[in-house]
Amino acid sequence: METYSSLLAAVTAQGSETREVLDPATGERIGDAPVQDVAALEAAIDTAEAAQPAWAALSDAERSAYLNRAADAIEAAAEPLAELLSREQGKPLNGPNARFEVGACAVWTRSAADTPLPVEVIVDDGENYAELHYRPIGVVGAISPWNWPMMISIWQIAPSLRMGNTVVIKPAETTTLSVLALVAVMNQVLPAGVLNVVPGPGSTVGDALTRSPKIGKIMFTGSTPVGKRIIEASAGNVTRLTLELGGNDAGIVLPDVDPKAIAEDLFWGAFINTGQTCAALKRLYVHDTVYDAVVEELAKVAAAVPMGVGIDEQNVLGPLQNRAQFDVVDRLVESAKASGARVVLGGEPDRDAVGYFYPTTLVADIDPHNDLVLEEQFGPALPIIRYSELDEAVRLANELEVGLGASVWSSDRDEAKRIAARLQAGTVWINSHGGLHPQIPFGGAKQSGYGREFGVEGLKAVAEPQVVSG
Repeated sequence: METYSSLLAAVTAQGSETREVLDPATGERIGDAPVQDVAALEAAIDTAEAAQPAWAALSDAERSAYLNRAADAIEAAAEPLAELLSREQGKPLNGPNARFEVGACAVWTRSAADTPLPVEVIVDDGENYAELHYRPIGVVGAISPWNWPMMISIWQIAPSLRMGNTVVIKPAETTTLSVLALVAVMNQVLPAGVLNVVPGPGSTVGDALTRSPKIGKIMFTGSTPVGKRIIEASAGNVTRLTLELGGNDAGIVLPDVDPKAIAEDLFWGAFINTGQTCAALKRLYVHDTVYDAVVEELAKVAAAVPMGVGIDEQNVLGPLQNRAQFDVVDRLVESAKASGARVVLGGEPDRDAVGYFYPTTLVADIDPHNDLVLEEQFGPALPIIRYSELDEAVRLANELEVGLGASVWSSDRDEAKRIAARLQAGTVWINSHGGLHPQIPFGGAKQSGYGREFGVEGLKAVAEPQVVSG
């Protein structure tokens, strides 16, 4: 039976170069994470390359069985994995947070294992016959972020393995232990060399991963500027890419809503994981006739949601994961305050506190071109913009260079769908925001990246299509 102590001991570093890991909620030392170099990365790539032919030679059913056993292992170690995740990332155990994330790792692993992908007969007209197959690419290089470090790692690992690839994953530098622990648990049942993890700086290890000619596919979730650097670094090898990049998701509230009925869903759309989610609601446009009521009802919900140390069972909001992100949120809210915007709730952090807690913050009556609206805050501060004409709201929602997700809130679903068609985003939700399903493709438009994850489309994205004709 895995315990928190045994899991932590298995992944913390001893001897070589290390980095001290502190709990972002308390400042307490968790342990030391290993910091590896490019030589270690190259060894891991060679290991993955050597293991790939035998893994690809297994039947699809055999690989799926391995993945289901990996999901079993994750479930068996769920509580220690959740505790480590909570302590390192900061998110609480309860609510849509650490236990939820670990559970999702098992669900998404099973989904990747069990989604059918039969051979497609493209033409069969008596004269011509052609089939479309999906073959392994080879070695997939995965770069996971710090906001959902385990779940997004699974989004990269599980479909890649299912399709016959092997994987080398580089965790984010501030959530290294969480990914090391997840990989250690999965490797209890996976064949040796199939799944490899190399913790190290993005500037060296990450850069070398994207430039390696032995990597056939890169999967990256993170900021748009880093995504652009990956495109440049991988261009010489024509490496396949799936990039899920920055978002600054807009929500549009129509005048026919019931403000009280939508308030809780609005709140969780914006503040899940304390706002540290790529597809969270980050700017809300509300029609003038319901504006004050929506702000009031949203503030009631927000004020009642407890924030605090993640391992305390009553909390469902936690700290920002790192100081740099705290400073981003603080700067943007101060910009809004300086412009004359109205702070409805929050906005006054204790900057001298040990933990990186920023209070749940709602900012109303804000200029649509204030920094808090135009820049992705990635934290617990939501700007709420008043509009009077729908065309104006659609124009404002679309004017930014990003387009990961968006939402429309209305009692008229048909009208909401008509507006959704006008929004430039990879996903548009109706009367919710940010919900993901393992069978529904997900990815960005514009500079929020390209490629799709999840379901059949996600499996195809980590495989090479091959036509067999004749």
